[in-house]
Amino acid sequence: MADAAQRATLMALYEAAYTTAHPSTCLPPYLPPVPPNGRIIIIGGGKGSAAMAVATEQHYIAQGQGDKISGLISTRHGFGLPTQIIKILEAGHPVPDANSIEGAKQAIALAKSAGPEDLVLCLLSGGASAIWSAPVDGVTFEAKQQLTKQLLRSGAPISEMNCVRKHLSQIKGGKLAAAVYPARLLTVSISDVPGDHPDEIGSGPTVADRSTLADARAVLERWNIAPSPEIATALNNPANETLKAGDTKLSSSEYKIVAAPKASIEAAAKIARDKGYRVDFLGDSLEGEAREVAKFHAAMALDAKRRGEKVAIMSGGELTVTVKGNGSGGPNQEYALGLAIALDGAPGISGLAGDTDGIDGGGGNAGDPAGAIVFPDTINRALAQNLNAAKFLENNDSTGFFRPIGDLILCGPTQTNVNDFRVVLVDP
Repeated sequence: MADAAQRATLMALYEAAYTTAHPSTCLPPYLPPVPPNGRIIIIGGGKGSAAMAVATEQHYIAQGQGDKISGLISTRHGFGLPTQIIKILEAGHPVPDANSIEGAKQAIALAKSAGPEDLVLCLLSGGASAIWSAPVDGVTFEAKQQLTKQLLRSGAPISEMNCVRKHLSQIKGGKLAAAVYPARLLTVSISDVPGDHPDEIGSGPTVADRSTLADARAVLERWNIAPSPEIATALNNPANETLKAGDTKLSSSEYKIVAAPKASIEAAAKIARDKGYRVDFLGDSLEGEAREVAKFHAAMALDAKRRGEKVAIMSGGELTVTVKGNGSGGPNQEYALGLAIALDGAPGISGLAGDTDGIDGGGGNAGDPAGAIVFPDTINRALAQNLNAAKFLENNDSTGFFRPIGDLILCGPTQTNVNDFRVVLVDP
């Protein structure tokens, strides 16, 4: 059976990665003072925004200024938390739903309500791209929802998906900042994107956008997605271009990143070093097809094993899955299944891949797995239950593979989101 001590080590590394980025830890030092003659209007979106709202409330209540704040944040279904002042609306992710539209519209209305003495505080985290979804004029919610499904199945990286979505939105690509202007705006964000580019975190609702309508059209062409007529029309309409650097409507806006993937991986790396592993950090912004990246990491681990090295191979970033089967899973679970196949029971090598938000793909439910763990006996334990790993991978059914053998990570929402965490441990 899988080694309990090794399982505990892997889970300790994963837990260190996401707890380091929990809003209660990283957010309070960045919260601004209440304006002398105004109030703070709080808006926000993302998978970590409920915990960000709780931390924000507690901060101002402790200062005796709870009566000076109000607002609404949108988070993923199942990620809501009890609050005293800030209202919470749960919405669809990764595919938007009606609440995604309602939350975005209310956020825009609150932004426009700010007076000259007020400060708008935007609490932003990954996932806001789907959770805030107000289509531009001429695009129906159904058309945008269908396009999101096509993009998710295509294998397109998240940066390219968001390039398209922000050009079909009333709130993304700096348009929320335009709604706040000329009032002051401060965005505090938890980054989940490769490179920590503000215009990619939650599709950059409060910052200048580097991408264009032409880029969005090119993404659909590159991934062989034929848009509906209304989508095609919208992506050719100059009125739907996002805000660019130097736009006056961004002049009263400030932006701060309070947590990012690199710090989370470093927290896990410290634990690994304390246990005697040399850490090979491959970066916090890896992209690519999950099963192919897994093959590469397996080859690295096997080489280290042959050299007799005790090493932890760590990486972050967001991998993709080109969906061709009808199974259930996500990029972390598919990476783990690809890793198990590539390692083929090699002794002394184990691994973990998990989304730091606690949910990896699946049906978008709060009870979906966060990822999966791989041990030297993974394939043999599966074969004992007549589970053919290659067939499960072919059907994109990594959840169906790992569930019967008990190697899914089932932790529920972590209330933060700094992208994916992967580690392969090699013991000589």
